[in-house]
Amino acid sequence: MIKATDRKLVVGLEIGTAKVAALVGEVLPDGMVNIIGVGSCPSRGMDKGGVNDLSQW
Repeated sequence: MIKATDRKLVVGLEIGTAKVAALVGEVLPDGMVNIIGVGSCPSRGMDKGGVNDLSQW
C-alpha cells in the first residue's frame, strides 16, 4: 500500500436521467488501475438529459 499522500486517484462520474453512478480507482505504479469504490443512486429532477427540478438536487 502506498502512503495516502502519494496515491494517484481517478474518479468517474455519470449523471444520467435514471441514475447517478461513481467509480473511484487508484493508479498503480505499473499503470494498472485498482478499483477501490463504486456507487450509484436513482436520479431525481432530471428529464431528457437536463435538470427539470432543482429542488430535487
